[in-house]
Amino acid sequence: MKDLIEYIAENLVDDPDKVRVREVRTSQGMMLELRVARDDMGRVIGTSGRVANAMRAVLRVPANRQGKQVTLEIV
Repeated sequence: MKDLIEYIAENLVDDPDKVRVREVRTSQGMMLELRVARDDMGRVIGTSGRVANAMRAVLRVPANRQGKQVTLEIV
């Protein structure tokens, strides 16, 4: 799942070398923290958060198949 988010983010931004995804285990499951260059933040979030919400929706599919709860935070 980490690789999936990293792949999507790298193809959205102008500076793919600055894309970092970190897995953090929580009591509810797992959280993925996505970090990008400051100039690319708008591309990853999108208008009204549409791109970010689409990434979260895509992430839910493999998480549900594995029986996990995964959240995506853009920091």
